[in-house]
Amino acid sequence: MCPHAKPNQDIYLPQPATIVETGMVTALDRYFKIRLASGKELGHMPGQFVSVSVPGIGEAPFSISSPPDVKGGFEMVIRRIGRVTDALHKLQPGDTIGIRGPYGTTFPVESELRGKDVLIICGGIGLVPVRSAIEYILHRRENYGDVTILYGTRTPADRLFTDAIEGWKAQENVTYLETVDRADETWKGNVGVITTLLPRVPVSPEMTQVIICGPPIMYKFVISDLAARGVPLDHIFVSLERRMKCGVGKCGHCQINGLYACLDGPVFNYAMLADIPEAI
Repeated sequence: MCPHAKPNQDIYLPQPATIVETGMVTALDRYFKIRLASGKELGHMPGQFVSVSVPGIGEAPFSISSPPDVKGGFEMVIRRIGRVTDALHKLQPGDTIGIRGPYGTTFPVESELRGKDVLIICGGIGLVPVRSAIEYILHRRENYGDVTILYGTRTPADRLFTDAIEGWKAQENVTYLETVDRADETWKGNVGVITTLLPRVPVSPEMTQVIICGPPIMYKFVISDLAARGVPLDHIFVSLERRMKCGVGKCGHCQINGLYACLDGPVFNYAMLADIPEAI
């Protein structure tokens, strides 16, 4: 099981918070740095999410992209895809929003991953929650074995956290590989789906723990490739944030054959899901 972190306040009562910084990072994705009005830190762990409310509009759940080491606020990247996200994209520094959480399970950075080789595979906006785990691990690099990060996007313009990526690539003890589905005239790297990178990664099945987050179609092919290379299913952790709404298991919107993405997840050990229809 992936660890749960208990909410540190009334699960139905948003805390007031202030947008400290914001700006577009792609055509659809906006970066936010947010500080709780209480001055307290959020108290999250990598993989968790918060529910963000805009007064008069509504609320929706979003992943936290910064590690808990970052003080004075937390970070998110939010894609504009609906009413609440459209309202959030219009807000500016100094504006007030509501925050509930943190909620959900976490990437097991202090349990299963500690002392092991870590393979991280992300597609598109799936890098948002996983960036928190990456930064957490790199800030404690001596606690882990080989660290390999694979990242794929549709086009070079869809890449997120480009400054952070340059820092990861520069680390001698980190392997970073990247691909795009469709290149432009500026792209000099790999072209193809993310599974084209996997043959370039040596894997010691019993020593390797895997984090996967990205489009649903990606999971099937990546997990099949890993299984063929002997990686045990219980060494694979996936983040499933689909259809979450209330964040606290009351609305049933995110139910997956008896599991709740917001309570039993969003981070799942894949061995829990392998035999559950429609989970992946």
